[in-house]
Amino acid sequence: MPHKKISRIYTGEDGRSHFEDLIVPMDELLAGKRVSLRSALVPTTGVSFRETPLGRSEEFHCPKQRQFVIMIYGAVEISCGGGKRCFGPGDVLFAEDLTGEGHANRELLGPRESLILPVPDDFDIRRWATAA
Repeated sequence: MPHKKISRIYTGEDGRSHFEDLIVPMDELLAGKRVSLRSALVPTTGVSFRETPLGRSEEFHCPKQRQFVIMIYGAVEISCGGGKRCFGPGDVLFAEDLTGEGHANRELLGPRESLILPVPDDFDIRRWATAA
């Protein structure tokens, strides 16, 4: 089955942030002679565009809300108790480490452009995606 991989960052029982790989199922849609893929609809509470200058780094912090971060341009390294990962164009991060130590980031290529899509409080990522 076709799918999209996303990375989730969450607060573990140890109070530290950790990464988890998730798989989002994609359905095939036939449009004329071409097939496209689409996931189930995800509710959002808004959208914002973010531009982060190269050379900027943030110490450990927690996001203000549960949100998808979709990388459009540039690259960032995110560090947490669960290790380090680099994200670039097309990568999707679901950030929900709202408590505990949080995560740090370092811009690698920029300015980094991202789309921020907050989700409602009752959004359950497990009903939409599964562990990889």
